[in-house]
Amino acid sequence: MTAASDDQGLLSRFIARSAGHPLLAGRYEPPWRLTEAAAAIVSDHLASLGEGYRIEADVAVHATARIEVGATLKGPAIIGPLCFVGAGAYLRGGVFLEEDCVVGPGAELKSSFLFKGAKLAHLNFAGDSILGEGVNCEAGSVIANHRNEWADKLIRIAFEGGIIETGAVKFGALVGDGARIGANAVLAPGALIAPRAVVERLTLIDQSPKDASSA
Repeated sequence: MTAASDDQGLLSRFIARSAGHPLLAGRYEPPWRLTEAAAAIVSDHLASLGEGYRIEADVAVHATARIEVGATLKGPAIIGPLCFVGAGAYLRGGVFLEEDCVVGPGAELKSSFLFKGAKLAHLNFAGDSILGEGVNCEAGSVIANHRNEWADKLIRIAFEGGIIETGAVKFGALVGDGARIGANAVLAPGALIAPRAVVERLTLIDQSPKDASSA
């Protein structure tokens, strides 16, 4: 069963500016299909970047961005204006940082899109995820992207009285504009975090159906 809402419309409900953003122009897939295609999407967008970017191979870094020594950027990747990537950070699998984003020291970001002002403080992991404008993830928070502990690893999401069958085995979270994720909180795969929501420190958010682990 699928939730009453159209899963292809989730992105614009959670992230206001996503519908008209050039990165996603003409794409109407649900969030888990966008992150699945992150490497191709970012790679395609490299050719349309404006002035001010330095491009080496398939990594583009804006002149106003700051990348500390010891950070690892594996393309395709786009690091936008005023972004900061800290020492020991690891970016891979198709990564897009729009503007004024932070991936702090020791954080790992995989196959994900961060909109303006989104921040991973330090020692975070976010995999196969989309973070809206102004999202802030405190130190040590984790956005998990894979049901390693379950025999059936397909990600299902209990949402608005129904169940979304994503058909995906890897998807982290769609985190709405202005949401706050507390230190050492964990978002289990398939989390849909509403705009301006607050996830308390040390909290586990798991939106899978209660019987999903035995499916």
